[in-house]
This record gives sequence, C-alpha cells and structure tokens, in this order.
Amino acid sequence: MNEPVTRVSPVTRPPPAADQVIVRLRLIGQMEAWTVRSESVLPAGRKTRALLAMIALANPRPVLRGRLAEQLWSRRPEEQARASLRQEVHRLLDALAPAGSDVVVVTRDQISLRPGAVWIDVEEVIRASADQPASLALLDGDLLEDLDGIDPNFDAWLNTERESLRDRARGIAESMLKAELEPEAAIAAAQRLLAIDRAHEGAWRALMRAHAARGERGLAVQAYDRCRAVLADLMDAAPSVETQHLLNAIRGPSHTRLPARPPQPAEDPEPPPPEAIPSPPPTRGPERSGTRGGVHIGVMPFRLAGVADEDAHLASGLADEITLALARFRWLFIVSSNSLGRFAAEQRDEAAIRRELGLDFLLDGTVQRFGGTIRANLRLLDLRAGNQIVWAQRFDRPADDLLSLQDEIAAEVVAQIDPEILLIEAKRSTNRSHVDATAYDLMLRAIPLMNRMERDAFLRAGQLLEDAITLEPDYAAAYAWYAYWHIFLVGQDWAADAPAVMRAAGELAERAIVLDPHDARGLSISGHVRAFLHRRLDEAKALHERALALNPNLAMTWALSAVTYAYAGDPEEAEQRAKRYKKLSPMDPHAFFFDAFFVLVHLMKRDYQAAVDTGRSVSQLNPSFSASYKPYLAALGHLHRDQEAETIRNRLLAIEPDFTIERFLDVTPMEREADRLHYAEGLRLAGIRERDLSATSAPAVLQATKDSQAPGEAAASGPPAVTPDDPG
Repeated sequence: MNEPVTRVSPVTRPPPAADQVIVRLRLIGQMEAWTVRSESVLPAGRKTRALLAMIALANPRPVLRGRLAEQLWSRRPEEQARASLRQEVHRLLDALAPAGSDVVVVTRDQISLRPGAVWIDVEEVIRASADQPASLALLDGDLLEDLDGIDPNFDAWLNTERESLRDRARGIAESMLKAELEPEAAIAAAQRLLAIDRAHEGAWRALMRAHAARGERGLAVQAYDRCRAVLADLMDAAPSVETQHLLNAIRGPSHTRLPARPPQPAEDPEPPPPEAIPSPPPTRGPERSGTRGGVHIGVMPFRLAGVADEDAHLASGLADEITLALARFRWLFIVSSNSLGRFAAEQRDEAAIRRELGLDFLLDGTVQRFGGTIRANLRLLDLRAGNQIVWAQRFDRPADDLLSLQDEIAAEVVAQIDPEILLIEAKRSTNRSHVDATAYDLMLRAIPLMNRMERDAFLRAGQLLEDAITLEPDYAAAYAWYAYWHIFLVGQDWAADAPAVMRAAGELAERAIVLDPHDARGLSISGHVRAFLHRRLDEAKALHERALALNPNLAMTWALSAVTYAYAGDPEEAEQRAKRYKKLSPMDPHAFFFDAFFVLVHLMKRDYQAAVDTGRSVSQLNPSFSASYKPYLAALGHLHRDQEAETIRNRLLAIEPDFTIERFLDVTPMEREADRLHYAEGLRLAGIRERDLSATSAPAVLQATKDSQAPGEAAASGPPAVTPDDPG
C-alpha cells in the first residue's frame, strides 16, 4: 500500500537548476504559495495545505509517509489514512504543477521538498540573528493561522511548532534589546520584540525608559497605557509592581504650568442652563492611572468574486495596505487581516471577533473584477452597536496597475473612516457619566461642540478640553485640540484679548509636539497655529511636511497645508493640496472649514465666479462660521454683485460686528502685499467699512503679539490672565 506516486506534469518546461527558487511559501499568518511568476499555487483544500505545511516545516529533512498519515487522519484506521494521504499527495502535485516538476519529491516511504526549490518564510525567521534581524519582521502573525481544527494530532503538532518559532524569535529579539543602550535603538528593539510577543512586559518597560530618556514623558505614559490594555486583553492581568513603579518614577511630581483659558469675551450671552454646564472633572487621586483611550479596529480578509487566480492576491494585498495605512493614526489600535484569517475561513462570526479580540470596529468587504475594472465594496461595522454599518463605500479602479490601485483605495478608505469613527466615539462618550469621564472622553465631547461654531457650545468645548488636560497633563492629543480651539476663538472674533489667546495657542501647540512628536494631527494643528495666528509660514510648512511624512493620508494636513501655501502666495500649490484633501475625504465633517480654502484660492487666481459658486455651497455647511463668508464676499465685490453682497455682508457682520478693512489688513496672514490689497479691495467693493473709529486702534496690539512670537520665545511667555468668571 506504500507504492510511490508517479505522475507526469502537464507543464512541459525544463527542470529547474539546483538551488533555484521556483516557489515562495508563506506559512506565517494565512498560508500563501506563489511561483516566481506570481502565479498562486496554493492548494484549495485545507488538508492539502496542511500536508504541504508539514513537509515545508521539516525541510530539508524528508517526512515519513506514515507520520503524515498519523498526524492528519488520526481518527481513521491506518489503511484508510494512507489511502487519504495518497489522494492528498496527488492534489498537492496538481496544485504545484504550474511551478514545474520536482518541487515535491515523493518516494515509497518519504516526502520532501527538492532542496533549494522553495523559499519558506519560517526558515528566514529561524536564520535571523542579532547581526541580521531584518527577517524577524516576517513574524507578523501566528504560524498557519487558517489551519486550526484539522485533526487533534495536527493541532497538537501545530501548537508545538508555533511555540518553538515564537521562542526562537523572542530569544533573538530579547538579546538584541539587551545590547541596545541608546534610546533611539532601544525603542526600535523594544518594538521589534513587542511585535513578536505583545505581552512582554520587559519590552514595554524598555520602551517606557527609552522614551523617558529622550524627554518624551507623554509617549512613555502612552506605552504604559498600551501595556495595560494588552495585558488585560490577553491575560486578564494588570501590569506588575515593577512596571507601575517605573510609571510613577517617569511621571514624577508635576511641574507643568498649563496655559490658562483666555479671558471671557466682553459681551457675555445668556448663561447656559445649569444642566448644560459640565460638572467639574473627578478628583484625580494618586492611584489613578492614565485614562486616555483609543479605538480598536480590525481589517477582515476581503472576499473575492469573479477575480481570476492570478489576481487572487489582490484582496489580501488591499487588506494589508489598509492595515498599514490605519496604523499611522495614533489613536487607532489595529488588528491585521492575518489575525482575523481564521474567522474569515469559518463563519465570519462578528460576536466571536469582538469577544476574542476586543474589537470596536470591523472593516469588511469584497473585491470584484468587471472587465478591465476592479471594484472594492467596503463597509465599516460598529461591533458595539449590533454590527451596525456606519460607513460604506464603493471604489472602482482600472485594473492595469494593481499596486497603485491598492495604494489609492487604502488612502481614501482610512482618510474617510478616521473622522467617521471620531464622530461616533464623540457621540458615544456623551452617553457616559461625567463623573466617570476620562480625559479621552472629555476631548471627544469637545470636538462636535467646537465644530458647531455656536458661541455657547464652543465655550463649553473649551472648558472640556481644559478639564482633559487637567486630568491628564501629559495627554498630547488634548493639547493639540485645545490649540485648535484657540484658533477658532480668534478667527470668530470671540477673543477679548487676542494677543493672550494667540500666545496660549502657541504654548499649547508646542506642548502637544513635545509630548508626542510623532502625532501627525498634532503637528498639522501646530502648523496652522504658526501660519494663521503667528504668520510664521516657513515654520508652518515644515510642520505640515513632517505631518505628511508621518501620515500621508490625513486629510486635515492636506487641507491646512493648502491654506498655508495660499497665505504664502502660491495658489497653484494650494489648489493641488486642497484637491488632494477633497479626493481623500470628499464628505469630511470639517468640510465647512476646509472647503473654504477653495474659495480663497479661486479669489487669489481672480476666478471670481468660481469663488462665488464655491462660497455659496460652503457657507451653507455651517452658517455660523465667519471665515467662509470673507473670500466669498470679496469675490462678490469684484463682480459688483451688490444685492448678494449685501446679504452675505449682513451675515458676516452678525458674527463679527467689528470686522473692517483695517482690521482685515492687520490680522490677515497673507504674505504678498498684492494679495492683501486685492482681497481688501474686494471687501471694500462689497460694502465693508474702512475702519471703526470708535474702537481702540488694533495695529499696535497685533504688532505686539507678532513681536512676542519670535522663534523660541513662545514657550517662555506666561499664560494669559484668567478672570474669576471666565467661562471658557
């Protein structure tokens, strides 16, 4: 019954030379097998894949046929098991036929891979060393994630192989971490070890120490928060006493002097009802740990429909690209498609996914081909809301460049779901008790209040953001959003002491960067503070470019960098960046702000009709936002549309009653004199008065503010004074 399997390959090509790789085999994560010509040769059946995996993991040693039969069919009599093995060997040879003959060597008693014919990712990991650690990056999932449950004997063998591979990689990564003394190298080594073992507390402590040594106390505290979350999820445990002591040592006594809230505007509205005023934040005792949060999102392997075998890798490639793009957002915690592979292979049980992996959101979808077009239908499920679909989009792309297709779709997907999830989280946070609110909750509650541009709600948003900073003095994201709040406080002319508010915005923005220099959103907000409030356009450009290097798919950065280039007198570059923002996130929740930059660009290019058309639509997105009216009104002035200009002028002055030509010229960040005068002339033709003779002259105040913001001096300036009845 142990006769050898003899067959003739249907592919007539000369046998490969010795040690010539003709098949690449991936066993880590979901199993894959490709020829060097990118043809998938992965067997369809799970037992056939398991057979190939056992032979590959034994390579270069052959495996006894009796052992294979026992491992894969332990519940069958020996003769039946051997008969089943012969059948699976035939299927394996059929699957590998496109690669040519002699990939698998089959004899009467043994089966093996021809030496040098197959590249195997596990072998690369095993060959890794402290001198050559790069191949450790291949260990980005569990060994053979999609082959659990084939047979009890196979499962026991697979668990042993998984532990052995992890132990080997862990040992190499640990030795590398011990050898690193410099903080920068220690961070990289700790992250490499955590990619292998997420629950390695020693690596988390090394990461905390390295960030602290670089003066990045906020990042060190964030590392502790992530360590705590991982240990709770994987082991139902808390960080050790040693790790908690390290956190306390890093935190140390607080010497941070926080920028106070700006003075209350001169004319106070009716106070909000008592129930609308947030209660004070809870007292933070010494035992209270970090409270910042984030969202856990998984990317499910996408399903294929009507896609040829040669394009079968498109779905997994797209899922990987989206996973990598999402990982650039600091507040999102990502579970890759490799880790979700076994759920895709079974019944895609969303409840089990949430239960086992602790996910909040799941990105799912299908990939189809229609002639020369690839279509991806993707959806985002909120697992905490009964798997409700909270976002869905269809992407159609030409199939002639699959790599570019993956990049483009991934960029647009992450740019669109980032603000969508932010709004969902903000809404959810409002339903939690204020007594139990974390700094993350308070920050989330502030964002939609701020976006409404209604004065009462806006001032409450400022209070919430200050409470968040008080609760978590090292929370970089809260500082960034609070700086953003100050930008609008000045822009809406709600600041009674504009220079003080501008100084506070600069301090908050700089603090956000110090606490987390790798947060693209914080860098971009800081760039807009530099451009709009402080007129330091070169510094703003540099911050925006760094933000784009960290996260090229953050729509906010493209939009804010666009207006920076407009201020610098480059409307062509500004328009290209604004178009990039719009392509990434066409329905962005901040469109009332970002789309107004198109109006400014059209005005600068003297395309007044386009400015008016865009201004009409943008101003309707948020009628309370004053900045959208100004370039729209200037364009109407140049077109001599007096009736429409009167309507828009009245709306603008209802928000900013003190707006004048003189005030505009004093505060505009536009660098070129020709641009400033052209804009001002349009406003003048639209009926904006020249100056307010009853008010104190603004230039001296604004010039003093500009002088106080010389490079390097912002952090040294003291915070603005706080009045006892300051509401926001």
